[in-house]
Amino acid sequence: MSDEIKFFPVSVFRDQIVAVLTAWGMRNEYIPITADAMIYADMHGVDTHGISMLTVYDQRRREGLLTMEGEVTVVSETPGTALLDAGGGLGHVAGVRAMEIAIEKAKTVGIAGVAVRNSAHYGAAGYYSNLAAKVGQIGFSVTSGSAPRVSPTFGAEAKLSTNPIAFAAPAKRNPDFSLDMATSTVAAGKIRNKANENDPLPIGWANDADGRPTTDADNYSTQSPLGGTRELGSHKGYGLAAMVEILSTALSGASVVTSEGHARRTQGTMDLGHFFMTINPTAFVPKGVFEAKVDELIDDLHATRPSDTDEPVMVAGEPEMKIWAERETTGIPIPPGLRAKLKDVAKQANAEFLLE
Repeated sequence: MSDEIKFFPVSVFRDQIVAVLTAWGMRNEYIPITADAMIYADMHGVDTHGISMLTVYDQRRREGLLTMEGEVTVVSETPGTALLDAGGGLGHVAGVRAMEIAIEKAKTVGIAGVAVRNSAHYGAAGYYSNLAAKVGQIGFSVTSGSAPRVSPTFGAEAKLSTNPIAFAAPAKRNPDFSLDMATSTVAAGKIRNKANENDPLPIGWANDADGRPTTDADNYSTQSPLGGTRELGSHKGYGLAAMVEILSTALSGASVVTSEGHARRTQGTMDLGHFFMTINPTAFVPKGVFEAKVDELIDDLHATRPSDTDEPVMVAGEPEMKIWAERETTGIPIPPGLRAKLKDVAKQANAEFLLE
């Protein structure tokens, strides 16, 4: 296999994901929904949460931690809330269903929240918050993680996952505001991608067993909370990560990341939790007022005098949109290390490999 980075159109990426999910036995109606969520990540430059996750899903499937044919069901419901059960499957379909339910409820009650239990990795958090923004609502999405990876401030052992936060707000003249961030210094997948290519880590991404910074992607012990050190505000990232854990698990009844046997105690499920919230702006202000205020803020931020004339000030979501526009033309890049692993995944699943 070539040792060069190759580029493929989005259609090939989609077909490859569909081929593998089909071979794994996912419900037919869930496959295109899952593929759409994964492709969103790759097209927006979130390469840690797209097709590369097939290697991780394959390992978890083999270990009996996923129910690929699991069904998403509604456990309970009120006019403004709902609790879903993901059936032990991947979280993409449950996430889409949860956000769709929240959007519909918010049309009537103004604010709606939906929690999900008995789930697994759901891809890029921003995919779900943006579903709300597309229909004129504010979207919020958080999720718990598969394992402790991040050490608390002053800690030398992992206690929290990378627990992402996504928030999207609709605009009118400008693209929607879209924030999607891990509460760790970087997402765990960025370290995994470095390891796939045998590349060193930048200082500050991860620590060794003694809490000292390391560049070894294969032998790091913990990740740092957002901020890196107490002096640079790591207590803020630590606090945000704990907040996400509470929203994702305490509201859904899912497994807490610090609990014994987390994500592995029950056959067929990782029992991760997600939480989604939507806000209908017209429950507060007349139609169009909210979007106009968002546009005003975005315009003012864009007008900021840049410290580097070659780097204009952007707002959340714009770097990802820039990558999306580029990849529509160039295709999606895939490095040789990942391509080799995906070829093995396809082979083991008896699925066609399309990334030659």
